[in-house]
Amino acid sequence: MAQKSTIYKVELSVSDMDRHYYETHKLTVPKHPSETDERMMLRLVAYALNAHEHLELTKGLSTDDEPDIWQKSLSNEIELWVTLGLPSEKIVRQSCGKADKVIIYTYGGKTAEVWWEKIQNNTTRFDNLQVVNFSVGDTRELEQLASRSMKLQVNIQDGELMVSADDNIVYLSPVILKNTDR
Repeated sequence: MAQKSTIYKVELSVSDMDRHYYETHKLTVPKHPSETDERMMLRLVAYALNAHEHLELTKGLSTDDEPDIWQKSLSNEIELWVTLGLPSEKIVRQSCGKADKVIIYTYGGKTAEVWWEKIQNNTTRFDNLQVVNFSVGDTRELEQLASRSMKLQVNIQDGELMVSADDNIVYLSPVILKNTDR
């Protein structure tokens, strides 16, 4: 019998000084049985980094043809495709063909470095692709904030993040491996 997703209720307050975006989002986040707290929390950070009124969490791990997060236009065209992890070159190519902008958030330390070394040269033709890496230290600290009911405050300034929940604060320093050419 298949295990069901665990539901997390999240109040995500985003203060993004870089984009001048200040909003609170009430999210219901299904955590797939195979998803770790680290990955789920990174999904919330990715949401905060791209927060917009039309941004949506998707079915994620339970479907192969959807990203973790996307933003669609009113005419149902995919404006933003956000994926976490280390997708295959084929998935990257397909994603870049489907969306105006694609962002891949990698994590996992040495594994992510090896993935990037392998795929980097094949991504130069995608001017709508951005690749951002989070260090193992950052994501492990972030994982400690996870709880079934969360009030997260994410402050973004100069590309740096401060994520707080209750009295706990985690500072994240994402590294841009590839930026979009658009």
